Amino acid sequence: MRSSRALLAALALAGCVSTPPPPKPASAPQVKTVTTARYEPIDFAQLPALQDADVRAAWPALLATCGVFERRAEQRARWARLCAAAAKARDAAAMRRALADHLDAYRVLLETREAGDGEARVLESTDRGRLTGYYEPLLAGSRTRDERYAVPLYRVPDDLLIVDLGSLYPELAGKRVRGRLVADGRERRVVPYWSRGEIDGDARLRGQELLWVDDTIEAFFLHVQGSGRVRLPDGSVVRVGYADTNGHPYRSIGAWLIERGELTLEQASMQGIAAWARAHPHRLRELLDANPSYVFFRELPLGDPDAGPVGALGVALTAGVSVAADPQFVPAGAPLVIRSEHPTSGAPLVRLVLAQDTGGAIRGPLRFDLFWGSGRAAGELAGRQRHDVQAWLLVPKGVRPEQLLR
Repeated sequence: MRSSRALLAALALAGCVSTPPPPKPASAPQVKTVTTARYEPIDFAQLPALQDADVRAAWPALLATCGVFERRAEQRARWARLCAAAAKARDAAAMRRALADHLDAYRVLLETREAGDGEARVLESTDRGRLTGYYEPLLAGSRTRDERYAVPLYRVPDDLLIVDLGSLYPELAGKRVRGRLVADGRERRVVPYWSRGEIDGDARLRGQELLWVDDTIEAFFLHVQGSGRVRLPDGSVVRVGYADTNGHPYRSIGAWLIERGELTLEQASMQGIAAWARAHPHRLRELLDANPSYVFFRELPLGDPDAGPVGALGVALTAGVSVAADPQFVPAGAPLVIRSEHPTSGAPLVRLVLAQDTGGAIRGPLRFDLFWGSGRAAGELAGRQRHDVQAWLLVPKGVRPEQLLR
């Protein structure tokens, strides 16, 4: 009510002014842009050369994807010939033939266009994107808190609400927000859920702990990765997986450090960030709270200890083969050939990969996150994977990529 009265008062005052203020200089209109993909068909022989070992390494992941397609009628029909040939292939030569005989290749281009109806003008077109890496961390933890294990991993809180905005605004049907219910007298309303600083700094979720771990920085990186393993004091290992978030936007703490001149772009790897945090313990809370997003976990059976966590496609991720991609531009489960650089040696990295996962920060047609495996060694690779990437999408013969995105 106060703001309405202030607005009315301001309007009334403006009506009493006899001399109008000088007009503001006209500013150039802002051009609104959208990111789109263009898929350029190429001959299969023009794909970057793949090593036999890399083709063989990708085959179990391809067969796992085929298992998912088999359970989905539309995908089963489109991918059936490839999957049948893949199941029979026993060596690299047969695997290559299965790909070439049943798939078409498309070079993926990222285009920036003017927003609007009809044929929008292309402002920029590139075949270069960004490849990062992720992994499954291994943390030391316990089911009970003590002096060593004092950092909580929380389950989904009892008071977390998920509201479909379509119930209030029909045009926003399907868009969900996360919040909590507060009561002020007889008035009840939904407000944003607690931020990271409020959850950790004020211990808002006491009693909702799933497990306790021994390292604040490692726990934060577990939030970033979304899943991991926890070794308990008796030597047993459990998996924890993403269950939900507090609904706040993800903010990069690496970017936060770069903006403040604490690290350079080259230094802002996962290892560089961790080193800075350990060298500045008095600023650790400030650093972590720069990312208000918070992940809640659920406990999962370990299953096959040699297999990765289950990705968005519903299959266990394969180290060096599974990638997270944006499903708006890359069909779920589709094979791709990527060309980039190895994170530590700098040698050319050309791989046959499968789009078996997604990620909150993975947005755009040429944005990929390569799964490097589990444990510290995988973390070393994932933390240093920040390179340009080119990609070629492989789809069933006679099917355009756009048809698989509907």
